[in-house]
Amino acid sequence: MKRKVVVAGGGAAGFFAAITCAQANKDAEVIILEKTNKLLSKVAVSGGGRCNVTHACFDLKQLSLSYPRGEKQLKSAFSRFMTTDTVKWFEERGVKLKTEEDGRMFPTTDNSETIIKCLLKEAKKLKIEIKEQTEVKQITPRFQGGFELKLGSGEKMECDKLIVACGGSPKIEGLNWIKELGHEIIEPVPSLFTFNIQDEELANLQGISVNPAKAKILDTKMEFSGPVLITHWGLSGPAILKLSSYGARILAEKDYDFQVQINWMNEKKEEVARLELMNLKAANPSKQINVLFPFILPKRLLHYLFEKTGINDKMKWGEISKEDVNRFVNNLLYDTYHVKGKTPFKEEFVTCGGIGLDDIDFKTMQSKRCKDIHFAGEILDIDGITGGFNFQAAWTTGYLAGLGAAK
Repeated sequence: MKRKVVVAGGGAAGFFAAITCAQANKDAEVIILEKTNKLLSKVAVSGGGRCNVTHACFDLKQLSLSYPRGEKQLKSAFSRFMTTDTVKWFEERGVKLKTEEDGRMFPTTDNSETIIKCLLKEAKKLKIEIKEQTEVKQITPRFQGGFELKLGSGEKMECDKLIVACGGSPKIEGLNWIKELGHEIIEPVPSLFTFNIQDEELANLQGISVNPAKAKILDTKMEFSGPVLITHWGLSGPAILKLSSYGARILAEKDYDFQVQINWMNEKKEEVARLELMNLKAANPSKQINVLFPFILPKRLLHYLFEKTGINDKMKWGEISKEDVNRFVNNLLYDTYHVKGKTPFKEEFVTCGGIGLDDIDFKTMQSKRCKDIHFAGEILDIDGITGGFNFQAAWTTGYLAGLGAAK
């Protein structure tokens, strides 16, 4: 008698779980239920349509540190399916990956369709049935084992095993159907977003990127170094996105109304910067500031910082005072902005929150509350920083859930 395994969710984690399950148990009948008419939608938009498959971090401990939530549990999971396994899995199916300077890994085609076609082809080869516009609304455990699923259409479907990989929910109410089975649900909040700053003069600098710069949330201990990008709505770039990930809950509690401080010189200390500028001023009193400057920064940004200080950068070094230098150093190293609001990072909507991790056995991704249900992907209270880490969590948890359901 064939075992029927239903996978709720046609995203990266759902497909990987279904494929792994079908490979591990040839006698299993595997069905993917996707509530929309778009399969693998996040795969399609990730990395600007190129699909950031994973990250070239091949050290187990270092990799797990890239997850503000789930670090401990994923360290165990990654010991069973790591970034190296992801690369090997795709390459065995004819999809070669390349590593970019920042560690992100993409298909060599630079096209997310390559990943989508690979997963669809594998599912077809394994005779996995795919039903679109089919949403699971309620799960009822059967007395004899397995589940009865109530679908959005009102129909009912039975299965022996269930893998839930339907992605994150923006509101806690969207997870009530899981909560009904006894699971702890951590309230979802956005965890990957850029900072909105209503500053017209800053917005005029859109497109400028400084790497590295240090970004810090005032009144917290959170700070990260890396590229900071000025956009027409405020600040973005990896350093800002890391802050948004690690500070997801704190910033939600602040209602996204807080102060961010940028050190445009990254690690440079105040006394060192001041001394270098005072020495330059003393040695070159007749030189124009905008002609002779010791720090490498975009010219438009420097002009903005001098104007912010009240200094005309066409003046000569001998014409500005020691107090002018001190004020400029303050703007250079402690440039502070009032953030009011957030913007999702491109189309990559990521949440922290979801099913509490204490409810999950990370060897098989099986629920500790309800036998024969396995979970994978963003429905769990797991999220990573930007750079391919969220997809790696999806591949890993999908793989383990697929193996667990196949047993």
